[in-house]
Amino acid sequence: MEIVGQPGKQQTINPPPNFGDLPAEHSRYETARVVVWPVPFERTTTYKHGTSRGPGAIIDASRNMETYDDELGCEIFEKIGGIATAAPLPTQEAPLEKVIADLHTAALQFLSDGKCFVMLGGEHSITAPAVAACAKKFPHLSVLQIDAHADLRDTYQESKWSHACAMRRVVEICPAVQVGIRAISSEEAEIIPRLPTKIFWAKDIAHRPPEEWVPHVVASLTENVYLTVDLDGFDPSYVPATGTPEPGGLNWHQVTSLIREVARKRKIVSMDVVELLPQPGDHASDFLAAKLIYKAIGYIFLR
Repeated sequence: MEIVGQPGKQQTINPPPNFGDLPAEHSRYETARVVVWPVPFERTTTYKHGTSRGPGAIIDASRNMETYDDELGCEIFEKIGGIATAAPLPTQEAPLEKVIADLHTAALQFLSDGKCFVMLGGEHSITAPAVAACAKKFPHLSVLQIDAHADLRDTYQESKWSHACAMRRVVEICPAVQVGIRAISSEEAEIIPRLPTKIFWAKDIAHRPPEEWVPHVVASLTENVYLTVDLDGFDPSYVPATGTPEPGGLNWHQVTSLIREVARKRKIVSMDVVELLPQPGDHASDFLAAKLIYKAIGYIFLR
């Protein structure tokens, strides 16, 4: 596995090589507990294009955030033993099935090396092969999805690996809990009762404080959890930079409260953050994604 070394301060590299602009002693693969893994996959996008630029934008933003966390009271990267950054996985040239297989193989390698990986998309199609790898290592796995869309179609535009089918492929591996959903097709509405998933609809939770619904989400999850965050799970007033923004979503406090409580009560084994579509003049969305990842890492390891 190729791992990017310590970069200089130049900010024009795309994607920048090191999450958090961390010093060399805290970003070595051999000693880091976490690996940030850019996967600029964009092969089935159907509306606005540009998610392949998402991983680079997130890493770039992360290099400008404060690494001391006021909530956890520490430099997270120091406390957990370091965060390495993997080289981006090539995704645009090979046949789609080979890319999916390569994702699975790479995820297995990270897990075999004892790492918790944080995969940066790209589109949501990358989640299922990573979940399949985690399911081989961790028994009693379930997936927590934060998203606007159910992504439960069996196929879409003649592809079973479309972003619109991401969670259908996941529930073929293990059960799921879906939070913030507010956009489904008639096909999905018909099949949902027969699938191994539980949905917490945005209409039922978006205007309620976390303490009223988060415990029910946690209780629906198994012992080991893979976390997938599609950034359009946030309301567009928080993250407008997505390909398919949907009104009526979650806010920062709700999402971080959910992840914090899941990390406290369950074991989050790895995660991904997907579907950022960087927009000129909107660096706030990129920064939110970077900050969310850093906080989640802190919650996972400092619970």
